[in-house]
Amino acid sequence: MGEVLYCQQYVSPLGTIHLVTDQDSLLGAWFEGQKYEKRGFEKATFLTEHQPVLEEAFRWLDAYFSGQKLLTIPPLAPRGTTFQKRVWQELLKIPFGQTSTYGQLAKDLNCLSAQAVGGAVGKNPLSIFIPCHRILGVDGSLTGYAGGLERKSWLLDHERKRRK
Repeated sequence: MGEVLYCQQYVSPLGTIHLVTDQDSLLGAWFEGQKYEKRGFEKATFLTEHQPVLEEAFRWLDAYFSGQKLLTIPPLAPRGTTFQKRVWQELLKIPFGQTSTYGQLAKDLNCLSAQAVGGAVGKNPLSIFIPCHRILGVDGSLTGYAGGLERKSWLLDHERKRRK
């Protein structure tokens, strides 16, 4: 038996989001069927009982999707390499309704490879909470999103409308 974690489903306007937590932090948030969904948690035992951090995540998502002022983000503990975690921390700095590029993100991290940064962005285990959807191609085009480009477009449009 692997580690014991908690899993709940949140029904969003874009489909079901699977939330995975331990007792203290949100570990994962993936759209159903998303690339890398629950990657790294294959040996975990999932319980469905509610945890306070799940309640926080639900409230945050409710506020996000209804266009209300966002609450403090729940405690996040994404699992990944040191480099991936640096990239994900940098993504958290991109303000609601704004975007950046893979190249700019690489520059902000003093990393020579926008491709390496793109790889880390693509493996973000906390969709929406860590806003990888705010990263665009160098020409401003919608590129790569593990949840699908249609969802990425919707999220960016949703944020632009709410930012005004």
